Amino acid sequence: MYNIMELIVAFLISAAVAFASTPFIKKLAIKIGAVDYPTGRKKHEGVKARLGGLAIVLGVVAGLLYEHPEHPHMMEIIIGGIIIVITGILDDIIGLKPYQKLIGQVSAALVLVSSGLIIDKVTMPFLGTVDISQAGLILTVFWVVGVTNAINLIDGLDGLAAGVSAIGLTSILIIAIMDYQVVVVYLGMVLVGSCLGFLYHNFYPAKVFMGDTGAMFLGYSISVISMLGLFKNVALFSFIIPIIIIAVPIFDTIFAIIRRLINKQSIGAADRKHVHYQLIEMGYSHQTAVLIIYAFSFFFGLMAIIFNSATMLTSLIILGIITLAIQLIAELSGIVFNGQQPLISSIRKLFGKNQKI
Repeated sequence: MYNIMELIVAFLISAAVAFASTPFIKKLAIKIGAVDYPTGRKKHEGVKARLGGLAIVLGVVAGLLYEHPEHPHMMEIIIGGIIIVITGILDDIIGLKPYQKLIGQVSAALVLVSSGLIIDKVTMPFLGTVDISQAGLILTVFWVVGVTNAINLIDGLDGLAAGVSAIGLTSILIIAIMDYQVVVVYLGMVLVGSCLGFLYHNFYPAKVFMGDTGAMFLGYSISVISMLGLFKNVALFSFIIPIIIIAVPIFDTIFAIIRRLINKQSIGAADRKHVHYQLIEMGYSHQTAVLIIYAFSFFFGLMAIIFNSATMLTSLIILGIITLAIQLIAELSGIVFNGQQPLISSIRKLFGKNQKI
């Protein structure tokens, strides 16, 4: 069982360290040239320091040093995290090619797999718990790399990745409390605390960017704690719950890949068709666009929490509602259904929005 006071203290330590260390990391980033310039897709004003995500890492480290959570795979989780952080730091300072970042991400995933931390079972209606054995090795690597990149790709507006991650992690934390997943509760508390401590400096207008260091670390962390808790519970459709929680970054990434394949572009090509950019194109302000995606993330998180203990009928109803929300994300991402975008058209009629997407 967990100690509530200890969790609160760990949360406060993580938040305080992330909050206090961000200004110093900002100065360090500027000094070593780890900065972003407003060119091309990047519309921010002036030069902005990246590498700010290192403050999130420091906050998590401080919280874990206080908590000392125990788990058979904790050492491998830490080693994988170090690989991810080093990869992110190198990219923020010197800029890595996509394949070089992928090597770092796959290496971190393989460390987890080699330790035995894999997605080896899923729960499905009528079938119960299904052992996926060797397929779980490949699925684990895809999950870690996919979630790591999904959070990285949504990091396009001030405060977006940190806020979406904090909401997703809070949802995981609540489910972990409900399911008595002790180690996930401890890890979740320090991660949420660090995100919120950093978010003060990162929300619009951002004083510093988290960079790949923060985005990839958060993505990696979310993928790991979901494997520790969400994939291992006995809820119906257990394998769907972690996908629901971070549906916005996951499906934004999937639809970006589909969009680029349809347009015969490289799947690694950058564009301004992601959900957050499309909201701005619709006429919403930077801050409002971020808050709208926060609302989406809150909705998916709430659905996942309800879904975790729902009956079969309730689960099917929730899946229907979630499908509509995912369709809206697809339309915002530039995916057209039969030449139309029915949900966006309905929203425009309701609110009088006539901007072209």
